Amino acid sequence: MTDRVVHAKVSHRGQTSLPAELRHRWGIEAGGEVAFVDLGESALILPGGTGRARAEHRRVLAERYETGLATIDDPDLADQ
Repeated sequence: MTDRVVHAKVSHRGQTSLPAELRHRWGIEAGGEVAFVDLGESALILPGGTGRARAEHRRVLAERYETGLATIDDPDLADQ
């Protein structure tokens, strides 16, 4: 994760563009999808849309779950 903040301006028509460095890092090409989640006073940008975000979330949770299971020494507590 990066500590950098990237700014973009909004046009008079309410449009903005994703900075090139973010498009390249996220692998977004022309016609690519980006989802915006309204958090009230802020927004969350999901590169690749909600489907890609869900897949990544499942991947990270599964990885952490497996890592956590590996640390359990008690066979009665381990997953069956």
